[in-house]
Amino acid sequence: MNIREIRAIGLRGATPEGGWSDELEGDDCVHTLITVITDEGLTGLGSVFTNDDLVKSALAVLEPLYLGENALEPERVSEKLHQNMFWLGRGGSITHAISGIDIALWDLLGKATGQPVGRLLGGRYRDRVRPYASVLMQAPAVLADYLLQLKEQGFRAFKIGWGPFGRQSHALDEKIVKAAREAIGSDVLLMVDAGGSDAFWNNGYKWALRTSQMLADYDVAWFEEPLKPDALQDYILLRQKAPVPISGGEVLTRRQAFQPWLQAGAFDIVQPDVTKVGGISEERRIAWMAQENGIRFIPHGWNTAVGLAADLQLASAFADTDLVEYLTGSPYIDELVVDDWRLDEEGMLPIPDKPGLGITLNTEAVEKYSNQDE
Repeated sequence: MNIREIRAIGLRGATPEGGWSDELEGDDCVHTLITVITDEGLTGLGSVFTNDDLVKSALAVLEPLYLGENALEPERVSEKLHQNMFWLGRGGSITHAISGIDIALWDLLGKATGQPVGRLLGGRYRDRVRPYASVLMQAPAVLADYLLQLKEQGFRAFKIGWGPFGRQSHALDEKIVKAAREAIGSDVLLMVDAGGSDAFWNNGYKWALRTSQMLADYDVAWFEEPLKPDALQDYILLRQKAPVPISGGEVLTRRQAFQPWLQAGAFDIVQPDVTKVGGISEERRIAWMAQENGIRFIPHGWNTAVGLAADLQLASAFADTDLVEYLTGSPYIDELVVDDWRLDEEGMLPIPDKPGLGITLNTEAVEKYSNQDE
């Protein structure tokens, strides 16, 4: 079974805000679906955290390398693409595009063998996992009301991030966190994401340490991206001194980029994004590396239903990965698949056990948000 064609489908019309200083608009494209089509008619689904113009350009560069390749060998094919891109964009949009191809190839392998991807990755430690509702920060009262709505929907873990946090005053930061904790109660997880990968983030180590001490008073489970993405030495020091766990890594790509961070102990929790980092093949190598260095692997997942499905399969295959990120209020999560995502009575999300990623695209929704046929 060989690769005959790879298509890219950009999503527009309902792009959620990202909390960025240069905020996204609904018609901006930052998520692109990938379809790998084989010569036997079987297809695999992937997702890329990148504009579709960039993905299509990357596919044009990669096409001579993947066309006619064995569609049932995701790791080898993806590594071939990585190895041949040292001079042509390795680590940037090319790597993002390879992520989508790799996810789709794993989906194909699962469909061809009749197995869920998690089992192909070595076995399923769990058949359900706790999703944490991922929410942008707002004014304290507005945020509290929204969190209460999400709790009523069944969520039992929450991450609040970006917005005004770290951008106005320490007093406002604490009011936001206090309002969130009081709204959801003391018996559920609360995480805080500063959004240090935002453009021109100007808070440093001393701000992050002081803020971490405040967060400890509200039993925050982890403090995410408190520093600029390249501030390795500050992250190392912060992890040593902060009273709460430190997480990050969502903007890094390739296992080689993660290696110095993991070996230096810069994180308590590492958060690679499967739609950026090189796909499932690359992300599981990073997860293994994290395990060897005593660091938890909790994937970053601010993307699409296809990305969420990949995260769920990865969560099934790693014993310590007991949480996945769930972007709330996004049609690209809630509408793109035929079967609804449903929490059980304990706030857990079932991990699909059908072949491949275990999902079926809602073609009407794909057409709605792409203005083209799936």
